[in-house]
Amino acid sequence: MDLWGVTWDNALTDLRMHLKLERSLSDRTVEAYLRDVGKLRDYAEAQSPPLGPNAIGLDDLQAFITSVARNGLGATSQARLLSAVRGFYRSLRRERSIDEDPTELVQSPRIARKLPLFLTVQEIDAMVRAIDMSAPRAHRDRAMIETLYGCGLRVSELCSLRRSWLHFDEGFIRVVGKGDKERLVPIGPEAMRQIGTYLAEERVHLPVRPKSEDLVFLNARGGGFSRMAVFNLVKSLAMKAGIRKTISPHTFRHSFATHLVEGGADLRAVQEMLGHASITTTEIYTHLDREYLRSNILQFHPRSAKRKGHAA
Repeated sequence: MDLWGVTWDNALTDLRMHLKLERSLSDRTVEAYLRDVGKLRDYAEAQSPPLGPNAIGLDDLQAFITSVARNGLGATSQARLLSAVRGFYRSLRRERSIDEDPTELVQSPRIARKLPLFLTVQEIDAMVRAIDMSAPRAHRDRAMIETLYGCGLRVSELCSLRRSWLHFDEGFIRVVGKGDKERLVPIGPEAMRQIGTYLAEERVHLPVRPKSEDLVFLNARGGGFSRMAVFNLVKSLAMKAGIRKTISPHTFRHSFATHLVEGGADLRAVQEMLGHASITTTEIYTHLDREYLRSNILQFHPRSAKRKGHAA
């Protein structure tokens, strides 16, 4: 125990409780958070003498970030790591275990924002056509692809989707996302039709395992469908459709959002449908292609040749 009575074990235990009970983060997110803070702990305890949580200053943090960068950690991972460390010290301040937060003056690494890879409507149609509808469980595969794209779900949200969460009469499905946060997502007629066909013609014949009774999508043994199985399905269909892009189930979520924004959807509405906590996350989908922007300028700008010619 150090001068203030704060040990790494105690501080990390308090942090775990805060993340789970007060912020309601998932177990996976909590463990990732603690792993990142654990890297700081490893660094601090390797110093001579070892540093407790309250003994770390600005210089120590800057040296820590430099050390992880030299070990090959990229800017995005550094930013995530620093975000976890900031959260850790905010927790210590709340508990009054420290007087000053050493992370306040630490600058985050500059991150070049990458535009998300997305599929065109034609590419999605090609993947749907690549499904052999005469094969076993083809209706399930078609329903999953239509739901991923039609609702913009994360793969974990697709796998955990329950029949009791399908409100087709109202045109919505209930989704439980990150941190067990619930939201209602509109679902279109094609996704509803495909889910209905799958439930009536395939799922009804499966021997459902205990605890899987309410799940929408099941594997051949009647258990829950895994995230890796969805990943493998998407990769297989992309290959059959001749798509050379490196895609994953999340690509359908990017495509869903991109096509909505390009079609003129309100960014706040897209934020709600995706379940983003901050609209800045949703803003990456404003990467409209140049031809789309050009056609809009020509159509609507008062100085465009088209409008002047029309007015004449």
